[in-house]
Amino acid sequence: MCLQKRTQRRRYGGARLSKRAQGESGAELLEFAIIIPTLMMLLIGIFWFGRAYNTRQTVTRAAREGARFAIAPTCLSCGNTIPTDTEIRAMIDSALVASHLDPNTVLNFSIQRSVVLNPGTNPTTVGTVIAFDYPYTFVLPFTPVHLTTINLPIQVQMREE
Repeated sequence: MCLQKRTQRRRYGGARLSKRAQGESGAELLEFAIIIPTLMMLLIGIFWFGRAYNTRQTVTRAAREGARFAIAPTCLSCGNTIPTDTEIRAMIDSALVASHLDPNTVLNFSIQRSVVLNPGTNPTTVGTVIAFDYPYTFVLPFTPVHLTTINLPIQVQMREE
């Protein structure tokens, strides 16, 4: 015969189990109702900040295209002239339209030519600087609410060779 003690299993009666369940009924639903809106706001915020970053990179690329066009003279048979400010603005606008952005919303557009890029260096490098602001509006999805509009400042410089 084995002298090993056996542990007895405790059995909870039906009344005890139902008493515990009654004390916690709806707690999971309440936690879900509190957490889900917070989680959704966080996910939507991540999405819209990602869109703002994407827009900034797209507008910066358009400004680089304009700066590259500004420093490159035209072909020799065309007279080898430097593009005008209107032609540079048209180049930037076409790059914005190609990315499905509105070029009419560009603010504070400026082109500066023959700017000293690195003062104090020898030889001094000269280039073109293009600067403007592009407004971006944060929108709350599925509603007509526009939360706020921020201006994305863009400044691009390109060295003349």
